[in-house]
Amino acid sequence: MSVVQSVDNVALLPAYLAAGTAVLVLLVDLLAARAAATVTVAALGAAGTALGAALVGAAGERSTFCVGAACSWLWTGRAALVAVVIALLTLGVLALSGPLLRAGGVPVGEYCFLLACAMTGGVVLGAAGDLITLVVALETLTLPLYVLVGLRRGSLAGAEAAVTFFVVSVVATTVTLLGAALLYAVTGTVHLDRLGAAFAADRGGLLDLPLTTVAVALVVAGLAFKVAAVPFHAWAPATYDGAPMPVAAYLSTASKLGGVVALLAVVQRALPATVTGPVLALLAVLTMTVGNLVALRQRRTVRLLAWSSVAQAGYILAPLGALALAAGRTADARTGAYAAAVAYTVFFVLLELAAFAAVVALRPADGDGGTLADLRGAARRHPWVGGAFALALIGLAGLPPGLAGLFAKVTVVRALLAGHAGWLALVVALNAVLGLAYYLRLAATLYAAPGGVAVRPARIVVVALGVATALAVVLGFAPQLVLDVAAR
Repeated sequence: MSVVQSVDNVALLPAYLAAGTAVLVLLVDLLAARAAATVTVAALGAAGTALGAALVGAAGERSTFCVGAACSWLWTGRAALVAVVIALLTLGVLALSGPLLRAGGVPVGEYCFLLACAMTGGVVLGAAGDLITLVVALETLTLPLYVLVGLRRGSLAGAEAAVTFFVVSVVATTVTLLGAALLYAVTGTVHLDRLGAAFAADRGGLLDLPLTTVAVALVVAGLAFKVAAVPFHAWAPATYDGAPMPVAAYLSTASKLGGVVALLAVVQRALPATVTGPVLALLAVLTMTVGNLVALRQRRTVRLLAWSSVAQAGYILAPLGALALAAGRTADARTGAYAAAVAYTVFFVLLELAAFAAVVALRPADGDGGTLADLRGAARRHPWVGGAFALALIGLAGLPPGLAGLFAKVTVVRALLAGHAGWLALVVALNAVLGLAYYLRLAATLYAAPGGVAVRPARIVVVALGVATALAVVLGFAPQLVLDVAAR
């Protein structure tokens, strides 16, 4: 029996643009052999990819590589958003890489080519409609980063970080593929929507099979590595600190966005929420708590940002963990949980990129992030950069005037309350208070007198804000918690 498969080249245009950028960068580097021309082509390609993704997304939903109703490529509004954000992050990291490339620490052609390849994986990832496309796209995003982490010449720390990242990532990918294979053995399909339909119908008691539980656990565990969720987080601080700072920025933003998109795709469309919900809720609590507690003890700037990134992953996972409680209640609660995770991720990666950009601007071109003491008084010497850094930190903490971070945290809390997960909303709020300590400490350090003692008023501010926020949390969530208990 012959199978006719449809192909829509318009839907594939963003992937063509991203992959074409990588090819053009290689050709320009080979033929022109000029660093400025190579970087320019890479930047124009990233901008063109973002524009193409936006235009195709504005034209409406499209699909291709379809057999019947099952499609391996689904270009929706979310796919367009992911592609645009990935392309813009790539463009931003290229801009941050200027001092590093001028210093001659890394080869320009290889650097731009690897970034373009990673961008291609991110663009494809948002449109993946089956597990095979999803895993291949995720690895296309991740594989170039192994090389980028260790690409700096003469850097032993970079080489160690690259090996650590590679070994742990390969194990995580193997676990994910094993889980996907077991899911195929159980259901006979790899398409996300068909998997979701099979579990929804529960034909033959799929949810009661031990093999199903093992398969779901393996897929979730493998993808949790990509977002640096506890206990799959140990690679992140060492890798971020050993990598060149622009690469660390890309790891903390684009790579994390890719992991969230992959996890969101399988949780929303394929895996049963009653199985994944409790697991993700537990991961969210552990991740945000461990990340915040360890970040309090950090003295190196990049490691502090890395551990704060781990904590932020917990906030992203929290709405997904509420899906088990939202399942069977209202479609609006489930949709709100997905939307909250996406919105928080987008705002987080933009603020995180701004924070890394400030560190790059304040540190030597070929140096690392240094210690917090190295940044003492930096805002006095560089008021604009220091002010932008402080604003990014305040946004990550979720305080005004960082409206983006405040909006993101409010969105998560509202989604949790709508999903009748008030206890998880309380944990998020308490961890947000805990995160104020190190974010405000770093912001205060930027304005401290060089060579002076630690800024004591910052501790007073942290305590005052913590008490005020805790009171607001208790007073604001208590009625909802009572309603949740009564509803049960």
